[in-house]
This record gives sequence, C-alpha cells and structure tokens, in this order.
Amino acid sequence: MAFPYMSVIRRLPDLLVNQIAAGEVVERPASVLKEVLENALDAGSRSIDVQLEQGGVRRVRVADDGCGIARDDLPLALERHATSKIASLDDLERVATMGFRGEALAAIAGVARLSITSRADGAGHAWRIDAGSHPAEGSLAPAALNQGTVVDVADLYFNTPARRKFLKSEATEYAHCDEVFRRVALARPELAFQLSHNGRVSLRLVAGDARRRIGSLMGDDFLAHARVLEVDAGPLRLTGYAALPAYSRASRDAQYFFVNGRYVRDKLLTHAVREAYADILHGSRHPAYVLFLELDPAGVDVNVHPAKIEVRFRDARAVHQFVFHALTRSLAESGAGQVQPAPAAASWERPPA
Repeated sequence: MAFPYMSVIRRLPDLLVNQIAAGEVVERPASVLKEVLENALDAGSRSIDVQLEQGGVRRVRVADDGCGIARDDLPLALERHATSKIASLDDLERVATMGFRGEALAAIAGVARLSITSRADGAGHAWRIDAGSHPAEGSLAPAALNQGTVVDVADLYFNTPARRKFLKSEATEYAHCDEVFRRVALARPELAFQLSHNGRVSLRLVAGDARRRIGSLMGDDFLAHARVLEVDAGPLRLTGYAALPAYSRASRDAQYFFVNGRYVRDKLLTHAVREAYADILHGSRHPAYVLFLELDPAGVDVNVHPAKIEVRFRDARAVHQFVFHALTRSLAESGAGQVQPAPAAASWERPPA
C-alpha cells in the first residue's frame, strides 16, 4: 500500500497544533474547569468563583482574587509552553505548583472562544485579551477589574463540531464539572469557593479547616463514621479521614486521594488502600475516604500525563507500604476487626447541590 505523503514533512499551523493538544488536555468542559482552577490556585487566590452555563459547554467562567497577570504577559499566557512556573529541568523535577505545562490555555483557545481579564498586583487597571479563534490574533484592551483574573471560556468546540458530538447531556457534563470543583475544594479548605450553574448558586463554601470542608462536601454522616489519620514516617506524611467498614459504598464515588494537594487516580495508592480494608470489608463493597499524602516533590513525578491526574513515585514500594500500614493501624485501633456484610443500601449519599 502506497503512502504518497510520507516523504513530505510539513510544519503544522499553530491553530491545528493547539487543536491537537486540546485532544489531550480538553476532553470536556470539566477538563477546562480543572486547568483554569489550577491556575487560580497557583496565583495565590483566597476566593474563587465559578460560573457555568449549559453544563460548561456554553460557558466556563472562573474569577479569582490572586496576583493577576501583567499586561505584557497576557499574550504569552496564550502561547504554547509559555509558563511562569518552571524555568529549568530542576524545577520540572520538583514541581510544587498545580498547573505547569504551559499548554492548557493555548489548547483551550484552539477549541473555544477564550478571553482573559486580569489586573496584576500594583497595576493601575486591568487588561483584557480575546483569543478569538486563533491565539496569535488576540488583542489587548483596558478593562475594569478590582483584583485578580477572570478567565472566560465560551462555546466549547464551536469550531470542531465532530468533537462536540461526543459531549453528553447538560446534566452529565455539569456533574463532571461539579466533581472537579469538589476535588479542588477538598484539597484547599483554607480558600473560599462558589459554584453557580445557569445563574443559580449550587455550592458556596467558606474558608475554614479540613474537617469543616469535608463535612460540607461529604456530609456529616461520613465524618461521624470516619477515623482521623495523622501519620508521619520520615519524608512521608498521611492525613485525612478513612471511613469504617460499616460505612461502605456500592461504588467508588466517595474516594478521594491527594498527593501534595493534587487529586490523583493512582493504581499503587488504590491497591494499598484496598489491601488495608481487605480483611474487614465485604468484597463487593468499597471504602470511603479523603486522604492526603505529602512527600518531597522530588519523590514523585507528576508529569506523566497531560491532565496530570496520574503520578509516578520514585520509591513506589515504600509509599505503598507506608499507606497500607498507616491505614491498617488506624482501622485496627478503631475496632474495625470484623468483616462487614454488605448493607442493603448505600450508607452515604452526596448532599444535594
């Protein structure tokens, strides 16, 4: 079979490059929300307001009160691999920020109508840039904003209708956005958050401590049936709440694991938790937990996936054993020593939004 174009190498247009990158970074509105929220966290925000329309397909708007972006840096924010968060290989090997790859905004601008309004600390007023359909065509204009940054993403996939067809119903897309919002809010209880959908406030969370935030998002019943973990072993620290076996779920929707403040889905950590519950939980049931693992950033690679939801540990066995033993001891001290039968119905339901 002949491949007539194999011998011709082309430099792809910037817009097409960004649209290809969007295939890795921007799966759905929730992906957009995750990336923009991470930037708001890295900006040192104390309060973050999220507004969604039509499940995020029509609009994802995130306003924060962080340090803002300087006028001359706004165009750079829309360029691929332009970032203020890493400058060397050493920085990349010790990532301490949430977003750092420097490609999310450019990718989003390739498949949506993106605008950024920002007022940097000390600036006389704010500036706005509209990416339009091509980041290079963005133009700067003065704008009104007291503090921080507003990122407005409208009409996701307006120029790539084939991808838009893969989006689900408004309710489903909103549920994914709601889940991303909850993960970020769980990780940062010291910040205030608000989530609105189609003009109606769904969640309003005041700044506080971890217990209060977990109670707001997981429910007081979860806290009443959970045990507190605070375990240190050298460079490793595990904190959070792990529910007793009697308070189990038919699915994994009440499982949250964070590594250095980043929500992750990691097979090694999931296995360690499952093994800790193995002798005291019915095989068809799933434990509920909100756990935070802290370690030296050099001991974990968060740059293994574009969405940064997977990680790789430098000493995977040590991390696995630490999490396993910490949970096992905590559950044993709570008296959870008997295998629990499967209850007739789930013992935890997400509080209504």
